[in-house]
Amino acid sequence: MRKDWRRGARVFALGMILAAAAALSASAAEKISWLRYPAISPDGKTVVFSFRGDLWKVSASGGAATPLTTNPAHDTMPVWSPDGTKIAFASDRYGNYDVFVMPAEGGEAKRLTFHSADETPTSFTPDGKAVLYSAAILDAASNVQFP
Repeated sequence: MRKDWRRGARVFALGMILAAAAALSASAAEKISWLRYPAISPDGKTVVFSFRGDLWKVSASGGAATPLTTNPAHDTMPVWSPDGTKIAFASDRYGNYDVFVMPAEGGEAKRLTFHSADETPTSFTPDGKAVLYSAAILDAASNVQFP
């Protein structure tokens, strides 16, 4: 039953993103696409998603989307903290994807990872103090199990 709720929430979020796409368009003739990685806030009232390399926020009930990030880098894969005050995301601001965290209302993003491999956030710890992420980082060549 829990999986059914999550699936329904994702379908609802995608519907809200598509509804918000109209607000993103400066011209009615412009086709909106590439809305990706919707993340629903813990309270279910807000959706953050990636569009054209920036993060956007929209009410779950619909309306105009507002940008959270605006820079030449590609920001993607947003994840909410359990208390809904922070958003972690991946950005290639320094060449490869690193994990950043920012206030959910917008503001300055703090870089959390510095490795040359791509890192992408997956979730926060339950207390919201740390971000969990995935990366394909190989062992040192001196390791006996090095591929």
